[in-house]
Amino acid sequence: MGLFGSKSKKVAPAKGLKGAMQVPGDKSISHRYAMLGAIAEGTTEIHVFATSADCQSTLACLKRLGAKIERSDNVVTIQGAGLAGLKAPSEKLDAGNSGTTMRMLAGILAGQPFRAVMVGDASLSRRPMKRVIDPLTQMGARIRSAEGGLPPLEIEGGALKPIRYELPVPSAQVKSCVLLAGLFAEGVTEVVEKVSTRDHTELALEQMGAEVGRHQRTIAVQGRAKLKGQKLYVPGDFSSAAFFIAAGLVTPESNLVLQNVGLNPTRTALLDVLAPMGGRVRVINLEVLNGELLGDVHVESSRLQGGEIHPDLIPGLIDELPVLAVLGTQTERGLTFHGAAELRVKESDRLAAVAENLRRMGAEVEEFPDGLRVSGQQKLRGAEIDPHGDHRIAMAFTVAGLVAQGTTTIRDPACVDISYPGFFDTLARVAE
Repeated sequence: MGLFGSKSKKVAPAKGLKGAMQVPGDKSISHRYAMLGAIAEGTTEIHVFATSADCQSTLACLKRLGAKIERSDNVVTIQGAGLAGLKAPSEKLDAGNSGTTMRMLAGILAGQPFRAVMVGDASLSRRPMKRVIDPLTQMGARIRSAEGGLPPLEIEGGALKPIRYELPVPSAQVKSCVLLAGLFAEGVTEVVEKVSTRDHTELALEQMGAEVGRHQRTIAVQGRAKLKGQKLYVPGDFSSAAFFIAAGLVTPESNLVLQNVGLNPTRTALLDVLAPMGGRVRVINLEVLNGELLGDVHVESSRLQGGEIHPDLIPGLIDELPVLAVLGTQTERGLTFHGAAELRVKESDRLAAVAENLRRMGAEVEEFPDGLRVSGQQKLRGAEIDPHGDHRIAMAFTVAGLVAQGTTTIRDPACVDISYPGFFDTLARVAE
């Protein structure tokens, strides 16, 4: 694979993906470890910290809040300030493209005795923040936003009261925001989920000494907990591994092992979907580290049946749906899913972006308000892909380029750095 200048990336058809590789540290877990390390007491040492631009945004915001942070290679060391030790920032806190940074850090800022303003790039400035403004306001924070609950957010923090909050939309970010705010409230804060979402925050809180309760769909945290700094290891990012899993399944001669991948059950719905379709994916060498499950994922070329994804599975697949739609074109029966309206308010309108770019490649696709239907057994042709600045769209259509006829050109390839710097180099090493 080569470059068409600096503004595009050329993707050629591949016979298969072979060998062993590692993906970067998990983005979701890295965000959480860094935020908790900043409000813990003592030193937190985070190994295999994510290389993504989003996680650098979190570190930059924490530094502006007075956290002492050092980075050497893939190790981040944070001198914890404790719950009461953060300082009022002299500048705006720039979350960049990271919705996770803005939504979760808002929970910590709500409990601080100072004012802070959080901003983001053009894409983040279009993403809904009312979903965190509402519960934090109920807890006592004063928050101003742009019209419609959009960034920037001006947060006047202070004394918080605990609440019991039912999530109107499944969201691990909103759940985490409320739980983090709950650390600063006197008493027990509860979050009720209709559908379970990723539980990295609960696991990290427990690792660092917080009292976390779980009963059916309710998660509770005891306020004013003293968090203790830890030595922590971040597993490989499953959402990043998903692109290599998909590529390994659809290219004809693949035999690939992805090492040390995070396999938290709240993140691996993709494997549950692929197995009954005929996907040859095996998980080996399982272990638990810092409460998180990890292991190696072995992928081989497969003949996939396709089918319909049940709406109950969608919250656990939200990051993987773009590449699953690409995968659907290569299945026997195609792929259909509903219940994914959340994809319209990500870094791009991902449903529209997937449909647009599949059509550029000559594919048949039907777009619904909350999903897509992709016909199976389709021959894709190389095309120029517009990812709309969205890392997951760029990577999903790189996978499409591996099975297309002719050359595929990805515009703005640098957008993949949001989650996976080095993605194209890694792919070039394992693709034949």
